[in-house]
Amino acid sequence: MKHKKSFFKGALFGALVVLLGISAVSCSLGKAGNAAEADSDKMELLNALIDEYYTGEVDEEKLETGIYKGYIEGLEDPYSAYYDQDETAKMTEMTTGEFGGIGVVVTQDKETQTIRVMQVYEDSPADNAGIKEGDIFYKIEGEDITGQDINAVVKKIKGEIGTTVQLTMLRGDNREEKEFAVKRDTIVEQTVESKMAEEGIGYIRITEFASVTYDQYKEAMDSLEEQGMERLIVDLRNNPGGNLKTVCQILDLMLPEGLIVYTEDKNGEKEEYTSDAEHVFEKPLVVLMNGNSASASEIFGGAIQDYGTGEIVGTQSYGKGLVQQIFDLQDGTSVKLTIAEYFTPKGRNINGTGIAPDVEIEYVYDENNPDRDNQLEKAIETVKNI
Repeated sequence: MKHKKSFFKGALFGALVVLLGISAVSCSLGKAGNAAEADSDKMELLNALIDEYYTGEVDEEKLETGIYKGYIEGLEDPYSAYYDQDETAKMTEMTTGEFGGIGVVVTQDKETQTIRVMQVYEDSPADNAGIKEGDIFYKIEGEDITGQDINAVVKKIKGEIGTTVQLTMLRGDNREEKEFAVKRDTIVEQTVESKMAEEGIGYIRITEFASVTYDQYKEAMDSLEEQGMERLIVDLRNNPGGNLKTVCQILDLMLPEGLIVYTEDKNGEKEEYTSDAEHVFEKPLVVLMNGNSASASEIFGGAIQDYGTGEIVGTQSYGKGLVQQIFDLQDGTSVKLTIAEYFTPKGRNINGTGIAPDVEIEYVYDENNPDRDNQLEKAIETVKNI
């Protein structure tokens, strides 16, 4: 179960992620000890003041979490953060692309606050139970959820694999009530969509680079090849990024042997990611990008552009050339820190600037034809002329 993500959420959570554990480090330096004593004294004073004077309810757990969050916020880095247990669990879902749920994508109407099913994953628990696109969530386990925030509703629908959730849905213009008992299962997020845009022109859209994305991308490529694909468009618009390893695996299917991307840490240490000669995509290629294409999306676009493998169509990308790493704090919580910068094969650091398109075109909404996509039309025209 997931809902439509905003870009900014995706930009922060869809960072270039490597899951690692960390061990405690002790220090016996006198100054450090004195500083720790002073901090402890101040915390005792603050606690005493709260106990003596504060009139509201006190949640000790929230106070503790606030200390950790504030400490990392002091770095003034928008991409570094402390995550409590719930946030860490959500982060794991996003990086792996797998979670316990029923297999629907939902959205919330800004005016009515109703939560509607946008998509039902094929052969998912929701699909097998008979839930359909357009159905509205009305009750969960008998509780009326009308007007509740979408995140709270999603949390109630998600749950332990094998457990059952009782749903009351509203269907059609007459809002007919439908009852469903849906058994939760492992849901694999669909991060790749593909089709033949026109005869001979394949189209692949990647919404994010999760662990499941490589297999989905390869399957899409194989399917399009079987359908006679002669040219390809890869759509990375509004893709906030994701897993560094995943985007490099996908680029290994596209690029000749050589450097894909390299990172450089605070000590000047470099790490290179390379492609081999086994797979090279040699057909005309266009990559669609916009201002919400960030991080791993920019690694993809930058490598394709540097090698001259294809052309970038759209608008300037977001400009996030930083690498984050998640450290497991061994108690269900975690911290994400910016640990390096990344550079394209030609050594470009795009942080703060982004990838400039080879063919620039702004998206223009057509109120007479809302489904029209002028950027995709330009991509089709461009790929035909390569």
